[in-house]
Amino acid sequence: MQTSSISHVFLTFLRLGLTSFGGPIAHLGYFRDEFVTRKRWLTADEYADLVSLCQFLPGPASSQVGIAVGLQRARLPGAIAAWCGFTLPSAIALAAFALGAAQFVPEGVLHGLMLVAVAVVAQALLVMGRTACRGIPEVLLALAALAASLLWPYAWVQIGVLVVAMLAGIALFRSTSPPGSDVAGAAPVVSRRTGRICLVAFGVLLVGLPLAASLSGSFGLAVTDTFYRAGSLVFGGGHVVLPLLEAQVVGPGWVSGPEFVAGYGAAQAVPGPLFTFSAYLGALLGGSTATSIGYSALALAAIFLPSFLLVLAVMPYWSSLRRNATARAALRGVNAAVVGILAAALWRPVITSAIGTWGDVLVAVVAFAALVFAKLPPWVVVLGTALVGLAMSAI
Repeated sequence: MQTSSISHVFLTFLRLGLTSFGGPIAHLGYFRDEFVTRKRWLTADEYADLVSLCQFLPGPASSQVGIAVGLQRARLPGAIAAWCGFTLPSAIALAAFALGAAQFVPEGVLHGLMLVAVAVVAQALLVMGRTACRGIPEVLLALAALAASLLWPYAWVQIGVLVVAMLAGIALFRSTSPPGSDVAGAAPVVSRRTGRICLVAFGVLLVGLPLAASLSGSFGLAVTDTFYRAGSLVFGGGHVVLPLLEAQVVGPGWVSGPEFVAGYGAAQAVPGPLFTFSAYLGALLGGSTATSIGYSALALAAIFLPSFLLVLAVMPYWSSLRRNATARAALRGVNAAVVGILAAALWRPVITSAIGTWGDVLVAVVAFAALVFAKLPPWVVVLGTALVGLAMSAI
């Protein structure tokens, strides 16, 4: 495969980071147009293989595709350059929003952002439900996950639900999950030794960070653990990270429910990956501007670090893993459970924090219709709903 300079990779992804609105699925479309059609960095089959790889892994799929493309074009520096270009525009915008929201953003606009978050999460739930719950077993797994998440709204319960769903998926779907085709075009750019080191590092951090945070009492380690775990345990990326982050930052009182939902609404108005919502949350944790910027950077790096480690770990083994029916069946069970967890998050904190009157219900329903039926761009719906919220506050 032909290589590129690091600066070329960065500038290519920076343009995408400034213009890629619409969430993970839209991002993959932008990527295909850029890397397959325009630049011809990848063939259509190579690109499809990378998308399959990243959808198989936990974490933000579109960002992982970008990391993988940068890795193939300029190795590890290219992967970092790709991530920086695609991620930093929205991360900086959301961190700035967190730092200035209390002083410069009217309360009505914040309420409008909370209402549009209801519509956006409902749309994500609809799309994921259609994809992941195609049969009665998947629907039952989703309902069980919904019930467990509502009855016991704790992060450890959500993790347990995903583990149980994985085992259930293996038991229920192994015989009906045909293996994927072999990956012929994507030559490994990472050695198997490096892949093993990254996989071990991923596991050590996943287990070691909570222990280190508990033993040391360090708030910085607690923040790192929270966001690292969110990036490690969420399948589907994007909106699916909402319930895990809510349990981790709203539950202990780090961030209030309204602040959380308003920030998530603001995240719909910026381009780039939705995981940059972490930059907003991190910025709310500091007592001063300097510490807020520090926690914002820490949260952003921690939530994306698992993506780097997993892409580097799996690339050398993807061909054989994709042929494994057990792995595919496990993912099928996890995807169904994720629908239930996201449905629980739609109710609490999104609806419970945003909806207070029948007027709020009407605005959220109209925003949902604009996204689902009118197919308006998300940023247009966000802007319109924010203005409606401002008008409602003036009445």
